[in-house]
Amino acid sequence: MSEITITIDGREIKTEEGELILNAARANDIFIPAICYLTRCSPTLACRICLVEADGKQVYACNSKSKDGMQITTSTETIEAERRAIMEVYDVNHPLECGVCDQSGECELQNYTLEVGIDAQSYAIKDTFKPVQNWGLINYDPALCIMCERCTTVCKDMIGDGALSTKPRNGDTIDETFKESMPKDAYAMWNKLNKSLIQPNAGDTLDCTDCGECTAVCPVGALVSSDFQYTSNAWELSQVPATCSHCSAGCQIQYDVKHATIDNPEPKIYRVKNEWNYVSLCGAGRYGYDFENRVEAKDEAAFANAIEAFEKADTITFDSQITNEEALILQKLKESRGYRLINDEARKFAEFMKAYSAISGTATYKTPLKAVNGANFVISVGSSIKTDNPNARFAMNNAMIMNKGAALYFHPVADPVVDDMGKNILSVNHAPMQEEAVMYLILDLFSKKEALPADVAEYLTSFHSMKTITVTETIKEKVVEIVKEMKVNEETGEEEEVEVEKSKMVPKKVDKDVEVDENRLLEIVNAPKTFETAMEKMLAKKDRFALMVGPDFYSHPNAANLARLVALVEKYTDFSVTMIPEKGNTLGVAMICDLDTEAGSSTIGYNVKGDFTLSATGNGDLDMPAMNQQEGTLTSIQLRVNPTNAALGYKGYELNDIANALGLNAKLTVDYTVKLGEIDGFKSENFDDLPNHYTNKGEEMRGYELTVNEVVTSGDESVAPFDEAAAMDEAMVYRGNPTLQFNDFTNKSHQLNETAALYVSSDYAIANELSEGDTVLVETTKGSMEFNVKIDSKIGGDIPFVPSFDSNLNSEALFNDYRFSNATIKKV
Repeated sequence: MSEITITIDGREIKTEEGELILNAARANDIFIPAICYLTRCSPTLACRICLVEADGKQVYACNSKSKDGMQITTSTETIEAERRAIMEVYDVNHPLECGVCDQSGECELQNYTLEVGIDAQSYAIKDTFKPVQNWGLINYDPALCIMCERCTTVCKDMIGDGALSTKPRNGDTIDETFKESMPKDAYAMWNKLNKSLIQPNAGDTLDCTDCGECTAVCPVGALVSSDFQYTSNAWELSQVPATCSHCSAGCQIQYDVKHATIDNPEPKIYRVKNEWNYVSLCGAGRYGYDFENRVEAKDEAAFANAIEAFEKADTITFDSQITNEEALILQKLKESRGYRLINDEARKFAEFMKAYSAISGTATYKTPLKAVNGANFVISVGSSIKTDNPNARFAMNNAMIMNKGAALYFHPVADPVVDDMGKNILSVNHAPMQEEAVMYLILDLFSKKEALPADVAEYLTSFHSMKTITVTETIKEKVVEIVKEMKVNEETGEEEEVEVEKSKMVPKKVDKDVEVDENRLLEIVNAPKTFETAMEKMLAKKDRFALMVGPDFYSHPNAANLARLVALVEKYTDFSVTMIPEKGNTLGVAMICDLDTEAGSSTIGYNVKGDFTLSATGNGDLDMPAMNQQEGTLTSIQLRVNPTNAALGYKGYELNDIANALGLNAKLTVDYTVKLGEIDGFKSENFDDLPNHYTNKGEEMRGYELTVNEVVTSGDESVAPFDEAAAMDEAMVYRGNPTLQFNDFTNKSHQLNETAALYVSSDYAIANELSEGDTVLVETTKGSMEFNVKIDSKIGGDIPFVPSFDSNLNSEALFNDYRFSNATIKKV
């Protein structure tokens, strides 16, 4: 888009052509009131308070695009009369319970009532009884709801759950005389407010992935965390900016902290908040915050034992839930004392990036996740996306909704959450070990054939006719329903209830597997269209392409070949490539540490089991601080080094204390932040100089961007052909976690704690005559393990999940490197 000049209240500003007036104003610190609008989401025109005058015509700033030379006035006598009437209407029958409301002190209704100067009430109507509803992690008080529709909008446009909608309030009709006596927009807004309430689409229960983003965006106290409700006033809480460490998204969060009780002055985290205009949180980030490791004092005996163990050890094995600074400490201990460093998950990712770089010419992938939000055609491969990195799913959904985009989702495990993201996403549940065939398919469909290496182009010619991809046959049936919605009458500007036909594609599984080539693929997945016809429709007017690659690829037996195929797709198609690191700081660890393949005879474990174990969960030989008790940095999927701060104190020993006893020298762990500049891609920045916020323009001012360094390529772009015989077609299990769980830390949090189980779909349970709570024995070539059965509505198909969030299970022992394993499952 081209840069243009517009004038707001006599001030010339620069913006992009087509940018919404409201966003252009906010980016330049010009205030226009708005209650219903969310950045990154569709305008709803619910509040209408963002009225402005553009080139002499009254328009809504949240829904009107900037044009070069446009003259905008944010306040006129007519506009101020509308805004006052709108705020008076919002205050009609709103409960006078500000003293106990959880939103009091940060309530937008309070703020705008004061901003507009409401000191009298001109309107009234009989109220209706609206009982409070508990939806599990969320509490909804419809009496406080002002029908801004932020919750329904963010759930649909950003998260992709679409779990909320409006329903009739069944209140009295507004007196007709108000139509003539009050401003037009205020009357239309009141009509909508008086007629509607929010409801879960599943009936009385909220059927979603429990991200809680609806509570974050709610401007009043209607939607709140059930756990937080009535525990604190907003103004009593201190804000600690931090970075979520549960997955590689590295979301900006804010810990809200105050003393635990009147009798206990120790600080306690009461909730987590986020800058919802610019970043969305999953439920793990929002509710999984109290995983601290509280110790009363330094255990000198345990520390002495630790030093003795380090003196004897030849290996340090560790998890990627550590800061960059801790990773650098481990690397320096390796360099100074010769330890082997074992972290198989980060090593596999480092090796994958190295194989990729041999063709791509860059040391890491080049495109941050935020580029997916700007794409209009997205492909996800090698990732159970809703649980590996929820923000990757949010980005894919946002691209489809806001950019009128489309998406392809390739994964062996059927995912009803992904399927329900809309009619413009096509899920292909191929067999495990066919990931290379998927990459060849993408090359075949999207590459510039004449530019491809000759041997690759020749192979694609034969590949085109091969029966290569095994999928579970699915027919998507079109379900049509008639619903009533409130729509704006363009002529009158009033809200009217109209009947709307809504349809969605519902997957219907057919109990058989079939082998197809790509010409038959869509005929199988979305009968009766041909693949070419559907692709032509999906690709119409698409010009921004994004490929997301996930952790299934990094542990694949042919990971190096997959990495080279990914690089070829990036080089010879229009797709950008974003890789999804498996854990919170996998990318940072992979870049900082020189990782080994085999452990020695004596090991130190850091958050994993060793001969001597350092543990941030309190289950080891020497306690360590958890991530919410540390300062440091984390490297995210966005290719950024983000700072995180300690929300709670820690009275025990840290890794830096051990390092100092072993010959290193640093007063604080964050003294290593500036030393990260010794590592390619990082910068020499002092920790205290790192910012952690967003600007009004939405610019991410958090830490700094990694430098993507160029590397020398050999010129060899050869790739191995796909082995058709490699596909796994027997009963199997998948190493993956349920929604809201990532690791021991999420599971330790009081709102998320659960007993790990074998997670199965309802279809699988029925087919295998299993019930919730049954005990089963899972056997693979690597070993066996007993689990209780948990039926998970967020999983589809016939591949159960074996979780890894509880390290006490050691469930990884059932698998080779690959996340899928053939298995027999027997009821005990």
